[in-house]
Amino acid sequence: MKKYAIYGMGAALVDTEIQVQDDELVGMGVDKGLMTLVDEARQAELLQQLQGHLVKASHASGGSAGNSMIAAAQFGAPTFMSCKVADDDDGTIYVRDLEAAGVDHSMARGRPAGTTGKCLVLISPDAERSMNTFLGVSETLSVEQLDPAALAASEYLYIEGYLVTSDTGRAAAIRARELAEAAGVKTSLSFSDPGMVEYFREGLQAIIGRQLDLVFCNRDEALCWGRTDRLDVAIERLKPVARSFVITCGAEGAITWDGERREDIPPHRVQAVDSNGAGDMFAGAFLYALGRGEDHATAGRFASLAAGRVVANFGPRLPAADYPALRAEFFGD
Repeated sequence: MKKYAIYGMGAALVDTEIQVQDDELVGMGVDKGLMTLVDEARQAELLQQLQGHLVKASHASGGSAGNSMIAAAQFGAPTFMSCKVADDDDGTIYVRDLEAAGVDHSMARGRPAGTTGKCLVLISPDAERSMNTFLGVSETLSVEQLDPAALAASEYLYIEGYLVTSDTGRAAAIRARELAEAAGVKTSLSFSDPGMVEYFREGLQAIIGRQLDLVFCNRDEALCWGRTDRLDVAIERLKPVARSFVITCGAEGAITWDGERREDIPPHRVQAVDSNGAGDMFAGAFLYALGRGEDHATAGRFASLAAGRVVANFGPRLPAADYPALRAEFFGD
């Protein structure tokens, strides 16, 4: 049994969530449903325009891989996170949240001066999230933030696809994948966003290398990767990329491929209010279930249940007490 079930790496961001109307997104020039990288001035401009809106989840640690590692840890999987925050108040919030969830991390060696990354998450009435991200010091995440010993002591490496936008982050992801392969650690990647697939395909392919053990993507990302409008074609074009994969399909559930068998995972019907963090929760819950020895179909059903619960609440995570309760509800332990 290895020390860690999952070694995650990704951008460390502090989230602020604000409810908006669709016409406000249009008026602000925000691309609905996507993650857009912005500079600090643009993010401040958006916040100024949104003065007076109800902030639902201000100053909570976020970032895709971070959310997944916190979820997996809260369910009971020992996890490690490689990321980069500054020596500022937001960085302290981020580290505090990781440690409160029981996630070990790479920042014990100290934090640099600068500004911690921030994500402005705009939630529209249909529960869709539109993200405007200022990466701050997380843009300079590099091989220096890797912990080869912790990585070698992990069952899975989990890479956040957003790292492809940074030269140093992409290099760190490639190096992590190489170290994992050399140490016999299973490799996994989240495509993260359709924009990552459309505009950074070559970079993603470099992170993937010859083939990964597991890929997470949603329907739009799968279709974009397959360069098709047919899901069956996209599935076939994912098989050379990963030995197994999961395609999440929102309210339609998910599809798992374990290398031999496809399983269609039914959705859990809920009144969705906020889709932020749904994919992150799915990945964290799925990896947790694999770590306890479940097959892909069972892991998919558990992850679907967990993702359904998180979209019925504001914010990318559940209250801490809900994780063991959800685990007991599904697994009976």
